[in-house]
Amino acid sequence: MQRTPIIAGNWKMNKSLQESVAFAQELATHLANVAGVEQVVCPTFLALAAVADALKGTSIAVGAQDAHWEAQGAYTSEVSAAMLEGIAQYVIIGHSEVRAYLNETDERVNKKIKAALAYGLKPIVAVGESLEQNEAGETESFVSGQVRAALDGIDAANMQNIIFAYEPIWAIGTGKNASGEIANQVIGGTIRATLASLYGDAIAQTIRIQYGGSVKPDNMAEYMSQPDIDGALVGGASLKVDDFKKLVEVAAQQKGG
Repeated sequence: MQRTPIIAGNWKMNKSLQESVAFAQELATHLANVAGVEQVVCPTFLALAAVADALKGTSIAVGAQDAHWEAQGAYTSEVSAAMLEGIAQYVIIGHSEVRAYLNETDERVNKKIKAALAYGLKPIVAVGESLEQNEAGETESFVSGQVRAALDGIDAANMQNIIFAYEPIWAIGTGKNASGEIANQVIGGTIRATLASLYGDAIAQTIRIQYGGSVKPDNMAEYMSQPDIDGALVGGASLKVDDFKKLVEVAAQQKGG
């Protein structure tokens, strides 16, 4: 099964409005001739619309870092999927930092996915275990449970628009990373296997699953050489033009059509 690789840069709480636009324009210039890889940048909400305007007509899509499940209402500081319609194409849902710092729950992840789909956004759904769970041998049961909870009530017709990202919490911003072999084992043996149990193997084989967690240009080839890893959700390495370009180029070399 040939799945188009997808590299998404999560800028987190970095870059001013002006810096974001300038960075996006420079990135578009550098990636103009790289084909066969879907490219996404996820700036802050402050810069989202401006970055989207700057990237119109380029090969780079735009994603939001989160979205509320309600279309509108008394939810101070929140941004809804309805508000993102027509601006973003993707939205990250369930990132480990949102789960940890903002008390995100599996139930809310599920509601956010449904809202994103309703407004034409493609969710990038992050799942992953803590170091304690990993060391206790609970990775498979925990990650599988996250996948099942995230997809509760979501039918097979919507699965073509959902991307998963395996982000072991112990590898986020720590400099540590799962080996390509271990990441592939969780992505293929747990996440894709869970998707197959829910929707059948034919659909599971079409769903793209990224790896995230201290991904850098010098370890990208290790991940992209793995059969079940279809790209990367990248933090720090997406904040430098040269680094992000290298990640996309490695994905194109390893998996581009």
